[in-house]
Amino acid sequence: MIAEIVAIGTELLMGQIVNTDAQYLSRRLQSLGISVYYHTTVGDNPQRMRDTIALALSRSDVVITTGGLGPTQDDLSKEMAAELLHLPMRFDEDSWRAIENYFARMGRVCPDNNRKQAVFAEGAVILPNGCGTAPGCMIEKDGKIVVQLPGPPHEMAEMFDRQVYGRLAQRTGGCIASRYIRIYGLGESQVAQMCAEWIEADGEVTVAPYCSLGECQLRVTARGESEQAALEKVLPVVQAITALLGGSVYAVLPTASGSMEEIAGQALTEKNLTVATAESCTGGLVAAKLVNYPGISAALHEAHVTYANEAKIKYCGVKKETLEQYGAVSEQTAREMAQGLRERSGADIAVSTTGIAGPSGGTKDKPVGLVYVGCADAHGVRVEKLTLTGSRERIRNLAALRALDMIRRAAMGY
Repeated sequence: MIAEIVAIGTELLMGQIVNTDAQYLSRRLQSLGISVYYHTTVGDNPQRMRDTIALALSRSDVVITTGGLGPTQDDLSKEMAAELLHLPMRFDEDSWRAIENYFARMGRVCPDNNRKQAVFAEGAVILPNGCGTAPGCMIEKDGKIVVQLPGPPHEMAEMFDRQVYGRLAQRTGGCIASRYIRIYGLGESQVAQMCAEWIEADGEVTVAPYCSLGECQLRVTARGESEQAALEKVLPVVQAITALLGGSVYAVLPTASGSMEEIAGQALTEKNLTVATAESCTGGLVAAKLVNYPGISAALHEAHVTYANEAKIKYCGVKKETLEQYGAVSEQTAREMAQGLRERSGADIAVSTTGIAGPSGGTKDKPVGLVYVGCADAHGVRVEKLTLTGSRERIRNLAALRALDMIRRAAMGY
């Protein structure tokens, strides 16, 4: 089956919001073995909306629209689909009562223009909205499937997962299961060489490498009669690859989402460990990324931005003599920052960053991109030297990523 995702909304074209719906739906459709050939975005213009949906119906088996289900006059996605499928519109009393009840629970009066949200193409399967007012619907006619979902991401995802995914799975005759192996510390070419026997194999299980900032991942995929049957083919390959790559694998996940900061935060909280940070060139980025993990309050002991030498001395106990002899950007300073902060804060793990993020400030001996990252725990202090390139933002993010990986490894006992 071939699918097309049509995102409706002028605000998308104007760049006011990002179309995360299409990304989410593509991942979910992939797991069903449904190929997504096109992503299309169209504004709230009746003629352009009609033309876009008509084109999608002409070249795809499944057309999923997001947005355009609201109460205003420019919310016309249901009307356009019904017109193109030559279906009359019908008012659904149950949907209207659900909308009224939603407003009542919110302590608000339901404006009468919301009745528009309770009108659907005749014969459509109505998809109640568990998170908002606009119901969706699913229409099947002449070998085509049209699924119409609300635009807000949390409403769209809840509706698709709860009410659409299972219905589509019944029509595909099988499922695809994937696992994503997240790798840090090995380059893409090195990973590809080490895992060539799986990447180059022409069998039931496919392995594909992907690269992102500072890390790479392998997607391991197989098809089966059910998701569980497909997963039974995938897992032995995943286990073999992770055994080969060892500690460089920081996560194996069911989707392509996930991050080092989540894994580091999870490792800290699961092990009941605390962490403290002292950051110079990263300017609090390590701590900020850790804070993205829900529940990190149980682990993040304290965080300092120690740009000035005085701050390194005050909060980390760095010796003045060390700074005078080796400079702020040095292995010795990074070591004393991490060790001193751990001793003063009482945290189980302390990390430090010091470097030159640029674009100016570099010298021949200490060029832009030189960064030292330190990590102190009960087993001692380790400092890693990084020679990075690129923009200031890139250097700071790569340095923060290394610090997070050092936290992860310390928490896991690597």
